[in-house]
Amino acid sequence: MSSGKLLLLFAIAAAAGLFFALDLGHYLSLDWLKAQQDAIAAYRADQPLAAVAVYFALYVAVTALSLPGAALMTLAGGAVFGLLWGTLIVSFASSIGATLAFLASRFLLRDWVMARFGRRLAAIDAGVRKEGAFYLFTLRLVPVFPFFLVNLLLGLTAMKARTFYWVSQLGMLAGTVVYVNAGTQLAQIDSLAGIVSPGLLLSFALLGLFPLIANRIVESVRARRVYARWPKPARFDRNLVVIGAGSAGLVTAYIAAAVKAKVTLIEKHRMGGDCLNTGCVPSKALIRSAKFLSHVGRAGEFGCRAATADFSFAEAMERVQRVVRTVEPHDSVERYSGLGVEVIEGAAKIVSPWAVEVTRDGGARQTLTTRSIVIAAGARPFVPPIPGIEEVGYLTSDTVWALRELPRRLVVLGGGPIGCELTQAFARLGAQVTQGEMLPRIMIREDAEVSELVTRRFRAEGIAVLTNHKARQFLVEDGEKILVAEHEGRDVRIPFDAVLVAVGRVANLQGYGLEEIGVGASRTVDTNAFLQTNYPNIYAAGDVAGPFQFTHTAAHQAWYAAVNALFDPFRKFKADYAVIPWATFTEPEVARVGLNEQEAKEKGIPYEVSRYDLDDLDRAIADSEAHGFVKVLTVPGKDRILGVTLVGEHAGDLIAEYVLAMKHGIGLNKILGTIHIYPTLAEANKYVAGVWKKAHAPERLLAWVERFHAWRRG
Repeated sequence: MSSGKLLLLFAIAAAAGLFFALDLGHYLSLDWLKAQQDAIAAYRADQPLAAVAVYFALYVAVTALSLPGAALMTLAGGAVFGLLWGTLIVSFASSIGATLAFLASRFLLRDWVMARFGRRLAAIDAGVRKEGAFYLFTLRLVPVFPFFLVNLLLGLTAMKARTFYWVSQLGMLAGTVVYVNAGTQLAQIDSLAGIVSPGLLLSFALLGLFPLIANRIVESVRARRVYARWPKPARFDRNLVVIGAGSAGLVTAYIAAAVKAKVTLIEKHRMGGDCLNTGCVPSKALIRSAKFLSHVGRAGEFGCRAATADFSFAEAMERVQRVVRTVEPHDSVERYSGLGVEVIEGAAKIVSPWAVEVTRDGGARQTLTTRSIVIAAGARPFVPPIPGIEEVGYLTSDTVWALRELPRRLVVLGGGPIGCELTQAFARLGAQVTQGEMLPRIMIREDAEVSELVTRRFRAEGIAVLTNHKARQFLVEDGEKILVAEHEGRDVRIPFDAVLVAVGRVANLQGYGLEEIGVGASRTVDTNAFLQTNYPNIYAAGDVAGPFQFTHTAAHQAWYAAVNALFDPFRKFKADYAVIPWATFTEPEVARVGLNEQEAKEKGIPYEVSRYDLDDLDRAIADSEAHGFVKVLTVPGKDRILGVTLVGEHAGDLIAEYVLAMKHGIGLNKILGTIHIYPTLAEANKYVAGVWKKAHAPERLLAWVERFHAWRRG
């Protein structure tokens, strides 16, 4: 702690200590005030300015130091100065004192709180920046709430001091008037409880509800403005219409049907969306076939002299489609119809906030009226406008599944999860793969050591990983396709037979009426914390809404979108992104939840690292998969988990224990105390907890225990 903080802390402690040691509190009692009322009034008549100055300074000191007696001093203000001047003096003195307490709390404690509760405080800060003034105003209107706690706690947030001051000045005014007015009748007051009568408390409670009611009125006015040009139906055909039958749309419709709402799900392509048809399911099926082939090539590691596989790329791709068809019934029209969802195959267009027009394949049109709409239109691969890309032709994660002939030389543009997964899969299937990434390393969102480990594995498998290579142009020369990439200021020419573009995905924002009715959108559909658009009855979830583009996150958002759409204004929930896991299914797999070191450093969040390398794990050794690590970030000195990075076999499965732990506040001590089956990969989670425990062993206690055992030996 700095010398300035120590000095301030000492001054506050000394002042508070003197207050209690000298029993100064008896001067702030109702009996003393009533006994001295005449003397104080005489002093005020003789020296009015001095009386104001002394009273003002004492009031500021009491509130700044959070000492008991502010309510009594407010009464004194009324008794000595009258209603008008008493209110004026108390209003400014109380606001200045509260602000000083606010600033002292911030100066002394905010850094300490940030160091220990940084992630939670960041979420609180975001809320304070958005609606902090409103909630502070609400708290100030309710005088039975301990104001000194408001001062101290808000000092730990990002609220600006000037905002705190003016909101406090305004919010406390009503209560100040009531107490000062009571002080003018000091002779009739027998106790402080007499001021806060049940009737007065009810009045204050109603006063406290006023800003909430006002907020509702403001929301209503805004809604009326945005809905002004749209006629609202007298009744609705449906409770909910969902546009898009990917992960977010399917879960939204499922929840709506489960709570007996009348819901319609509209899909213009294929049920299941990208995940089933072109994303998660086919890619993992292909990765599994490729992994088997890699194991055939590693036969010697498993004690086999030799192994071969009679392999056909076309048959492997047909297997991918068989897997898709096997999973397909889970997301089918028949299943959802059986659950009570009306499924319409056709193109949807929002024509008003309460109406969706559907155009079926044959051209027939139907208009559905609905109380709420959920947009779950998903995303598509982004294709950068690189000169010549259309001429050479390109594949994306949507179109690659139509291949039946393996490209001899494949260029993969992109070092993110999709690019890395398909790079390794195609290399293992026999293609000569070059992976191009314009950034300094692949998997840029992960820690550098993770990128390096995966890069080494790729290169060991014959993949050319070209980082810091920016695609500039595609050419066709003498019938050969060439990528021209810029690397360190010079052009690099890369010949290829096919190029797979995997540089990211963009939300589907066109073609279903957003622009026509004015739904706000930028890179994604603009939503608030409740997943509402600028039309409060229109929601968005999944890839089209962001901020994450994962199937499991889309399903997670869908719960909030469905419940809010069906039960607002009676109840609604803010979407919770506190614990979002993800995995990249390369070999080794990479899984993460919460912060990694890279993000913690960028955000200035203090952390400790506990690491366990899997080359020490019995099961990993037995499986010939002794590579990778578990890295856990914790709050300094505590076992509370800030984030986990797991690299190795089945990392995407092993991370689940940490997702559960972070979601429910379970620390490493409890993970260490949990029995894990031997021999399993999951033991790594226990062992890394042991690493943390060893680093935080109570050395002084152990020294005493050692002496105890020596004593027992005689």
